[in-house]
Amino acid sequence: MQVLTHKADTRGYANHGWLQSFHSFSFANYYNPKRMHFGVLRVLNDDTVAGGQGFGKHPHENMEIISIVMQGALEHQDSMGTKAIIKAGDVQVMSAGTGVVHSEYNHSSTEEVQFLQIWLFPKHRNVAPRYDQISVNLTDTPNKLVQILSPNPDDSGVWVHQDAWFWMGSFDASTDVNYQIQKPGNGVYLFVMEGNVELAGQTLEHRDALGIWETDALQINILTPGTQILVMDIPMEL
Repeated sequence: MQVLTHKADTRGYANHGWLQSFHSFSFANYYNPKRMHFGVLRVLNDDTVAGGQGFGKHPHENMEIISIVMQGALEHQDSMGTKAIIKAGDVQVMSAGTGVVHSEYNHSSTEEVQFLQIWLFPKHRNVAPRYDQISVNLTDTPNKLVQILSPNPDDSGVWVHQDAWFWMGSFDASTDVNYQIQKPGNGVYLFVMEGNVELAGQTLEHRDALGIWETDALQINILTPGTQILVMDIPMEL
């Protein structure tokens, strides 16, 4: 079993005034040769955007892009003709494939929006661009992991062109979560959205993360009520 810990205060940070962004991996002006990616996980940005601000139209290709809104709402538009509002609790996926242009703005003119921006290297290149989103109510299923993403269009949650499974959980009590790796050779990158957990003998706090691979199962110990976690089960080979 191999373990890699990324404490919250070791992430890259950019303050653009209208945008505050923490980078778990090298991104834009933040470059760390030891933190280029974790398996197929290329980007994990923890973004806060001021009211009335956002990311103007810009292109992407051959990347699976996932956004998870934690507070507020995002207004999305793209070259596929999609117009959507992504609210707190929503999960958005966009397969950039052969190329797509999109914008993401804070839907509110006054309130901040907080969201995670996640990029995965795809399993297949040059696919047709696509967009999807779902709403996830974790309060309906407390103290357990809920699948929000998979490679299967007929499965729960959104789907991507990659052998990846994402799970989120909200816990109102201390408990133990036993997790089975979904595919041999995959690893897990666990991100603590709120609260405290213990994994692989290490205590993780708010916005800490831990990567673990060369194992087929793991036990996540939820230490405090109010804990929320994101589990990303992803291939380790590009």
